Amino acid sequence: MRLSRYFMPILKENPKEAEIVSHRLMLRAGMIRQQSQGIYSWLPLGKRVLDKVNAIIRDEQNRAGAIELSMPTLQSAELWQESGRYDAYGKEMLRIKDRQDRPMLYGPTNEEMVTDIFRSSVKSYKDLPLNLYHIQLKFRDEIRPRFGTMRSREFMMKDAYSFDLTREGAEHSYNKMFAAYLRTFDRLGLRAIPMRADTGPIGGKLSHEFIILADTGESEVFCHKDFVDFDIPGAKTDFDSVEGLQAIFDKWTSLYAATSEMHDEAAFNAVPEGDRLSARGIEVGHIFYFGTKYSEPMGAKVQGPDGKEHFVHMGSYGIGPTRLVPAIIEASHDDNGIIWPASVAPFDIVVINMKAGDQACDDTCELIYAALTKAGKDVLYDDTDDRAGTKFATADLIGVPVQIIAGPRAVASGEVEVKDRKTGARETMTIEAAINRFVA
Repeated sequence: MRLSRYFMPILKENPKEAEIVSHRLMLRAGMIRQQSQGIYSWLPLGKRVLDKVNAIIRDEQNRAGAIELSMPTLQSAELWQESGRYDAYGKEMLRIKDRQDRPMLYGPTNEEMVTDIFRSSVKSYKDLPLNLYHIQLKFRDEIRPRFGTMRSREFMMKDAYSFDLTREGAEHSYNKMFAAYLRTFDRLGLRAIPMRADTGPIGGKLSHEFIILADTGESEVFCHKDFVDFDIPGAKTDFDSVEGLQAIFDKWTSLYAATSEMHDEAAFNAVPEGDRLSARGIEVGHIFYFGTKYSEPMGAKVQGPDGKEHFVHMGSYGIGPTRLVPAIIEASHDDNGIIWPASVAPFDIVVINMKAGDQACDDTCELIYAALTKAGKDVLYDDTDDRAGTKFATADLIGVPVQIIAGPRAVASGEVEVKDRKTGARETMTIEAAINRFVA
């Protein structure tokens, strides 16, 4: 992608409305644009990152056995009336009527709709377990949207819903998502700590929020410091192994971890003082077992091996991609801008032509750009006639992991400079060596 032909409206000044680092940097880097309170357009640079985040989420959901579908954003109020949530949900739900005066709503979540899909098609325990998920825009009319896409009214959500014959089966489905979430956040460059969340009237221990530690986190969290060094489940994790997944769950819930809402001061004080960690945290995922809360009022049941009908046990599992992007920035930035993990960077490499119009610089950059693109790399080529300082500032701001810098003096010697955005380390090497480093 040539920067001269790309749409990336960079802001030189910090926007006054941005309260936290991620919001400020996303606006300055031209990733998003606010359309109205709590509602944003994702501009090309931001969408590239969002798409890569979604690809990792999708890959890990599929690995864990979840099956993707797509449900509509507008839902009939009748389904929510069946479950009893229509009147109870509150003002966060956007309620509308169609031209026939039928009550509709812009879905804030999809438990009712997915239960309706399930009950119309699945009749036997032989079709279980089942986990259906989608990645979709949702709307909740937050009373105080803030922090950009961290807490917006319209947002993207990956929500998955599991169906099992028994509580034991549902726990295994829960553990699948538990392990999948650990892997997902690790691939996004984040260390997410599962913390016990409120289960409401259902009770039990099967509700966890996944929290990343960040100075600008929304709430205070408390945990054992060993979580920072726990091993993440590997790519060869057997998601069919009940014992293996239970062992992962047991390990990651063996030490104290709680948000301020669930904090037990006495239990935390029982942790050795040197092992206590209190910090700010950002919620990036939430998994929840709710049993037959929806299947009973909506008649979602299957015939069991005993020949009798049983209400299915369900769970829901959410990740907010549009929330994850600013969370990654909060965890990875410096005074100059964003530092993207390679897995979600909008581009792998930026080639900076220090003197556009100079034949040698142009030819060298074209050669590098063509070779890396052919090798399958996402390359941004800064072919603009901006000053050197502006080019460097832009490259640092948007956080591309690798910068290849071609200036007249170096090119005359057959060399370019390669900079690592994260460490700031610079290395001069031959043009061929620079290409080979990233093609091999």
